[in-house]
Amino acid sequence: MFPGPERVAGVRARIDAIDWAAAGAALEAHGVARIPRLLSARECRTLALLWSERARFRSAVVMERLRFGRGEYRYFARPLPPLVARLRTALYPPLAGIANDWRAAVGGGEPFPPRLEEFLGRCAAHGQRRPTPLLLRYGPGDFNCLHQDRYGAVVFPLQVAIGLDRPGRDYVGGEFLLLEQRPRAQSRGTSITLAQGEAVVFPSWARPVAGRRGVYRAAVRHGASQVIRGLRRVLGIIFHDAA
Repeated sequence: MFPGPERVAGVRARIDAIDWAAAGAALEAHGVARIPRLLSARECRTLALLWSERARFRSAVVMERLRFGRGEYRYFARPLPPLVARLRTALYPPLAGIANDWRAAVGGGEPFPPRLEEFLGRCAAHGQRRPTPLLLRYGPGDFNCLHQDRYGAVVFPLQVAIGLDRPGRDYVGGEFLLLEQRPRAQSRGTSITLAQGEAVVFPSWARPVAGRRGVYRAAVRHGASQVIRGLRRVLGIIFHDAA
């Protein structure tokens, strides 16, 4: 963990104030970076209340029907709600810098552009035009199976999840989970209890890891443990659009 931005600042100012070098180092060492207090309690409540505005979403997924777990998530439609759009636009540039370092570490390739608009243009050129930021909602007994978020040929290697409720008060259980698989080694698991307004940055599908024979990609999956009681809601910021 590293120091979080001040609550009183606007979203963009808070994101600019993050120590992104420390975030990159945390991702390199642990496969995840925590950003405390990215959103205020009021902003979290505002986002959580969007769930009831069905017109805000382009599609809904009841996870049990598809054997993805239990609970529901909904993908936002365009135009994205202003706060969601600000978060996605402002988080992308510093994460693109980390993503380009990752790409160079595993042999290069076309770099990620510095602005989200340019990257979304690349997605559109490959037929990926549907927005992917989403709200997830878990009640008692709900959970999310371990998975990866890849929606087409163009994949941004990092994404963000933000807790919107208070653990221990609004809900119990429902920890954020990561599972990293390394060749010829046991898998490594990470469990995080997200505070309200706290964000985690984590790999969409893989990350570079230094091994004895050089750098390789370690596959990563993420999910959520079972909620014991209460209501847990999460905002997911995925940067590549879907086909």
